[in-house]
Amino acid sequence: MVASVVSTLAINGDRLMAMIRQLAQLGALPNGGVQRLAFSEADGQARALVSRWMVAAGMTVQTDPAGNLIGRYVGRFDDAPPLMTGSHIDTVPNAGHYDGTYGVLAGIAVVAALSAHDRHLDHPLEVVVFADEERTMIGCKAMAGQLLPDAELYRSRSHESIQDCLARAGGDWAAIAQAQRSPASIAAFVELHVEQGPVLTSADQQIGVVTGIVGQQRYWITVTGQSSHAGTTPMPMRQDALVAAAQLVLAINRIGSQPGDQVATVGRMELHPNVPNSIPGQVEMSLDLRDLSTGRLRHLLFEIQQEIAAIAAATGTQIAMVERLHNEPAPANSHIQAAIAQVCDDLQLSHCALPSRASHDAQELSRITDMGMIFVPSEGGISHAETEYTSPQDCLNGATVLLHTLLRLDQHYHCHH
Repeated sequence: MVASVVSTLAINGDRLMAMIRQLAQLGALPNGGVQRLAFSEADGQARALVSRWMVAAGMTVQTDPAGNLIGRYVGRFDDAPPLMTGSHIDTVPNAGHYDGTYGVLAGIAVVAALSAHDRHLDHPLEVVVFADEERTMIGCKAMAGQLLPDAELYRSRSHESIQDCLARAGGDWAAIAQAQRSPASIAAFVELHVEQGPVLTSADQQIGVVTGIVGQQRYWITVTGQSSHAGTTPMPMRQDALVAAAQLVLAINRIGSQPGDQVATVGRMELHPNVPNSIPGQVEMSLDLRDLSTGRLRHLLFEIQQEIAAIAAATGTQIAMVERLHNEPAPANSHIQAAIAQVCDDLQLSHCALPSRASHDAQELSRITDMGMIFVPSEGGISHAETEYTSPQDCLNGATVLLHTLLRLDQHYHCHH
C-alpha cells in the first residue's frame, strides 16, 4: 500500500522552475543576475511572495524574532519535533538565480507534493527562509544560540541598524533570544543547495552527498621590513617586505597543494608605500584556510608558522599573524548521509560524497540537531555570478531526493507516543 502512495508522490518540476524564474525577477539586474540584499526592499518583496507560496502549498507561516520566515506543514503527530529543511533567499550584490533560493523553493515543492495527495508525515515539516545568510548569518546563528549580543556587528551593508532591519522583516532584536531552538525542538535538518563548485560536474555525478561543511580560519598577516630608496639601496642590504611576502604566498600555496581536501588561499594584499621607486617596507595580506578536520587545520597552521619563521630569518623581516575568523567544521550526520545515498540508489541517480567548502545555514543548525546536505551540480562550477546555472533536470533530481530523504527520516526518527 505504502509503495503505491509513494510512487504517486512527485515533485512538479515545471512549477519549481517557474518559481525560481519568478523569484529572480525580484532584484533582477540588467546583466541577468540578481541583487537581493538582506532586509532590502527586494528582499521584503521576495519574503512576501515566498510566504504566499508557502500558504498555497498548505503551510501556516510565521516570522521569528531573528527574521527567519518559517512555513509549517502539520504532521500526524503534530507535537513531535519537526523535520526541517530550507535555505536563504538573500543574495550577494551580483548573484545568480539558484544559490539559497533553490533550497527554499524545493522545500515548498516537497510540501506541495505531499499536500496534493493530502499526505502528512508523522512529524511536522518546517521550511525555513533563514535571514541574511550571505553576510552575518543572523538567522541561523540566532536559531542555534550562537548569536553575539552586540547589535553593531549586524548592521546592514547600507549601515542601517539591525533593530530597524529586523522590525521591517517582522523580527525583533529585543526578543531575538526567543528565536533560539532547543535540540529537542528539531528532529533533523536537511539543506538542499547548488554545489557552487566544479566537483559534481567534473565527476559527472547527479547528486552530492555532503560529508560536512569545512572549518574556516582567516588570518591577517603583516610583513614588516625596511622601506628605502629603490636606486640607492644595494640588493644584499635590503629588508624587502614584498620579497618576503611573495615567498610566503608560494609557501602557503605549496602547503595547501599537498594531498588532501584542504585549501589555502591568499586573496588580498596591501603594500606600503606602494610606489615604483621605493622598496616595500610593509605588506599586509589575508590567509584563508579550510578543511573538514580541526586537527588537519591545526597541522596546516603549524607548517605555515614554520615557513613564516624561516622566511623572516632569511629576509631580515618580521612577520606577524592575527586570527580574524574562526568557524569550526560541521560534520554531516552519518545516518542522514546514508539515507541520502540510499534514496539516490533507489531513484537510480549517480552520487558521490564530498565536503562543502562554502558556508551554509546548515553549519549553524548542526550545533543543535542532526544535519545533512544534498548538492546538485553547478554548470562550470560557477556561483555568486549571473552565469550560475543548474539544469531543470538537476533541479528536479535534487528536489526529488529531498522529498524521499525526508520520507525516510520521518520513519527513522520515531515520534514518541
